Amino acid sequence: MNILLIGSGGREHALAWAISNSPLMTKLFVTPGNAGIAQIADVVPLDASNHQNVIDFCKKQQVGLVVIGPEAPLVAGLADDLTSAGIKAFGPTKAAAQLEGSKAFTKAVCDEASIPTAAYKRFEEAQSAKDYIRSQGAPIVVKADGLAAGKGVVVATTVQEAFDAVEACFDGSFGEAGASVVVEEFLSGEEASFFVLSDGKNALPLATAQDHKRAYDGDNGPNTGGMGAYSPAPVMSEALVAETLSKIIEPTIQTLEARGTPFKGVLYAGLMITQNGPKLIEYNTRFGDPECQVLMMRLKDDIVTLMLAAVDGTLDNVSARWSDDVALTVVIAAKGYPGNYQKGTVIKGLENAAADPDVEVFHAGTREVSGDILANGGRVLNITARGATVAEAQQRAYAAVKKVDWADGFCRSDIGWRAI
Repeated sequence: MNILLIGSGGREHALAWAISNSPLMTKLFVTPGNAGIAQIADVVPLDASNHQNVIDFCKKQQVGLVVIGPEAPLVAGLADDLTSAGIKAFGPTKAAAQLEGSKAFTKAVCDEASIPTAAYKRFEEAQSAKDYIRSQGAPIVVKADGLAAGKGVVVATTVQEAFDAVEACFDGSFGEAGASVVVEEFLSGEEASFFVLSDGKNALPLATAQDHKRAYDGDNGPNTGGMGAYSPAPVMSEALVAETLSKIIEPTIQTLEARGTPFKGVLYAGLMITQNGPKLIEYNTRFGDPECQVLMMRLKDDIVTLMLAAVDGTLDNVSARWSDDVALTVVIAAKGYPGNYQKGTVIKGLENAAADPDVEVFHAGTREVSGDILANGGRVLNITARGATVAEAQQRAYAAVKKVDWADGFCRSDIGWRAI
């Protein structure tokens, strides 16, 4: 089977790595890809926002499955158009992808299905949002309603900080994503990421993971798209997994099916484990980044078989087995991220970093020019390692990080600290 993977980040490199090991895969195309993906797949220049071009390419190259990595093409309805053209697409429809495309949509589903989540209100202008914040006090959470590349959420510790976040949204800092704002109750506890595959009716739990959103050590600094992750997440006991499935995941899938918009693909629940059990923070409708990297390192079964089961409605006939090893990934980002950063700086030492058989170097924001690997984004590399324990995986990952020769990059030094 020829497969087309859409995306260019570390998540897509990890997916390309897993797909390339599938016995079902004949040829793997990736667009737009990156320098690391180009080493294991055919990188092709396609504009994923032009759905007809994608369809024409798939028909010409006899592509049997399209895997949509990032959220934007899903929210734009690429899976719908591919399916209408008779091409299998792994990823939810435009309607179902609103679970990620709109915070308010997700909250409405939570209300309808009695899913435990933070109390909230949605606002379309700044003054009423500020009045609500003033009445509630801080800490409080301000979210741009739409897609903001993981950066549209502010956990405000003061009322003024929350006011500033509201102003940033309505001043256009997050584009159309900030046209409306959701203000939420602050939940205390430990965060965890929970992933399932869904075929519209059935849910197949995947491994748990935990990521580090803050830019600096000790989970301090601004929110980012993610500075590292590890799997499994020790906080997610078997009892918590069962409770999450019964109270959060299954009601969501049932509600969307009843609405006539069944969810097919990856459902990624960001959870807060509170004293009263798990509560939903938000949904993503694709694999997490960098959580995907650690999941693919631990998955023992064929990812393509699982994806096809989700597309075909046969998830109840498959299972997913996981290595007992822990996987941990460290993101190396360009200095200045998540603010302004420089592109085009040269990265060396990647072969040495990947020399350990228990280490994979997944590229995120990179490109190749005349044999040199250049930084081409904010989050640039994911150094991912396996180990018998979190401490062992952490040690291997950071030993590999030290072999990367890139003066213009930085990383956190404490990924996995909660588990250790």
